[in-house]
Amino acid sequence: MPLLKTHTFVCIDCEGTGLDPKNDRIIEVAAVKFTLSENLDQFESLVDPCIEIPQASIAIHNITQEMVQGKPTIDQILTPLLELIGPHPIIGHSIDYDIEILAHHAARCNIPCTIRDNPKFDTLRLARLYGESPSNSLQTLRKHFNIAEEGAHRAMSDVVVNIEVFKKLSQNFRTLEQITEVLSRPIQMKNMPLGKHKGRPMKEIPIEYLRWAANQDFDNDLLYSLRSELNRRKKGNSFIQSANPFMNL
Repeated sequence: MPLLKTHTFVCIDCEGTGLDPKNDRIIEVAAVKFTLSENLDQFESLVDPCIEIPQASIAIHNITQEMVQGKPTIDQILTPLLELIGPHPIIGHSIDYDIEILAHHAARCNIPCTIRDNPKFDTLRLARLYGESPSNSLQTLRKHFNIAEEGAHRAMSDVVVNIEVFKKLSQNFRTLEQITEVLSRPIQMKNMPLGKHKGRPMKEIPIEYLRWAANQDFDNDLLYSLRSELNRRKKGNSFIQSANPFMNL
């Protein structure tokens, strides 16, 4: 099997008008083609979404309507971007969003796009597997690994940081196949990553909240972790009941 260091990857990041990859629009995109030893090529562009950018989105990435006015539209930049990505494995933080929003844009523009078929490696899931960072946000991982800051939350700065985070998180793997095999299974999460119990260990979360959360539309890792904790408590209660003959008296 080829070693990890022999592969060429592409890290991508899209900033959008929102978090719905099917209906929101890209306003900035960046991509870097790289190996574990060097960066090979890159692409970066602001994009005119041809719709109003919500204030909630501006508050996150600080990209205003004035900044995208007169910039290329997505149909003008997709082809060179997709050529750079090619068949290479795609790296990103919550990478499904970036792949899906690009694929939906390509479909609307009738531009051939096969990036859903590319191997993908989500640094959010790799960070969950690593499990030693206080949280798994890209900026927290940057600080945890002492990676230099790249400025504001913008597409290219996130890509540059993300590449260095990927290098750190992949150090214990020799081949791409090893990462693929590990990520093919759900990852057990120690802490709740969102909601009113964000940051709390799973074992400390009230059971009523666990039951509610286990039936929400969360990602597979989180649902697996919630349901595992529910099963652990169920088995624990069964053990207590069987060990105490006076329990039901």
